[in-house]
Amino acid sequence: MYVHWHRRDLRLADNRGLAAAADRGPVVPVFVFDDAVLEHASPIRIAGLLSGLAALRERYRERGSDLVTLAGDPRELLPGLADDLGAEGVGWNDDYSGLAAERDASVRAALEGAGLEAESHRDAVFHGPGSITPNQGQFYSVYSYFWKKWRDREKADPVEAPAASDLADVSGEALPSAADLGFPEPEAEPPTVRPEAAREQLARFVDGPIHRYDEDRDYPGRAGTSRLSVHLKWGTIGIREVYAATVEALEGADDEAEREAIEEFQAQLAWREFYAHVLHFNPETVREDFNEYEEGIEWREGPEELSAWKRGETGYPVVDAGMRQLRREGYVHNRVRMIVASFLTKDLLIDWREGYDWYRRKLADHETANDVGGWQWAASTGTDAQPYFRIFNPMTQGERYDPDAAYVREYVPELADVPTDAIHSWHELSVRRRRELAPEYPDPIVDHVDRREEALETFKRARGEG
Repeated sequence: MYVHWHRRDLRLADNRGLAAAADRGPVVPVFVFDDAVLEHASPIRIAGLLSGLAALRERYRERGSDLVTLAGDPRELLPGLADDLGAEGVGWNDDYSGLAAERDASVRAALEGAGLEAESHRDAVFHGPGSITPNQGQFYSVYSYFWKKWRDREKADPVEAPAASDLADVSGEALPSAADLGFPEPEAEPPTVRPEAAREQLARFVDGPIHRYDEDRDYPGRAGTSRLSVHLKWGTIGIREVYAATVEALEGADDEAEREAIEEFQAQLAWREFYAHVLHFNPETVREDFNEYEEGIEWREGPEELSAWKRGETGYPVVDAGMRQLRREGYVHNRVRMIVASFLTKDLLIDWREGYDWYRRKLADHETANDVGGWQWAASTGTDAQPYFRIFNPMTQGERYDPDAAYVREYVPELADVPTDAIHSWHELSVRRRRELAPEYPDPIVDHVDRREEALETFKRARGEG
């Protein structure tokens, strides 16, 4: 008998740790509601977790088994459970945040101290930290170099789900509710976090949008992205299954343009692994700048501006649309994530950690490595970051990527009847004209031109150039 400890791998198929446990089986599947992890959770992610666990339990029950759930410290609970069951040991799939690494090391020590086996497996990424390295150093800090090696490495195939005969005859208690865990209902409508939903989404994507991915992915009004992020976050689909679908799409591509589009999506999968490697070797970057400036950046406090940004009431339409999408759906389109992050860190000169913390609370697909990497990129403090002097103009970004303002109108109803050209030139209109067009929508809270110059001077001083 062997225990498989589920964490962010809420599926049976294409689960390398579970498949390895099945070879040693019968398998007892278990999930631990870890108090130390729950301290960092949020209502929207708890809703996603419980959705994924309910689906996972259904799959086990269909096979005559069940998902055992425990609550407390896994260092104490897992050795005790394995001992009670007479299991040889406990296996799990690797995670790469600092908190996860510390937890897993302490669980391993507790298991081995009790005379039990402890096995971890690489599952969420193709190539684990330390496997793609420069000639000197432990990790790449420039994505393009990482991508070239990642792209050319052989990729593992998906693995089969365990058969019913591989699973132990166990029973589990009812899953707790969000309230039981101390969390309120989320502000946003939670996504459906289930393997079948993930597969349906993947099938939709590779059936059409992936062939136009490089052309459509930056336009929030188009269905041009995979929308798989929440499923990859919770592991309701395996990365090998996703990649295999892209390979099949490549083989069926009609021309070079479609092949390039598909490869561009594969490059986004590599970005996930790039940031996982960076975080693994630099866990402190959750709170500290990856690249520190000589004099330090003079971030503003700006509580009123920060509050307006969170509410989606900055007076910059595409920024406000993105922030309202976040609160409504627990999701923001990637191009818009970059726009709102640039606005916070450059136009408002507010510390990227404020944005990261808000996203961590509101995003259904929050992943530490991706979000830390993305926020530090926007703030020009991270690995392979945007140069400090490249500052997004929120109005031209909106005009370029939401040309008919359909995205803005969907999330900012005050502008629903405003002409498109007025939406894109909102910052240039007189106060009187704004009141005529949309009396409930705010004026811009800052002047982008002025704040751009201020940001440039601030970053120059931080670099010791001012």
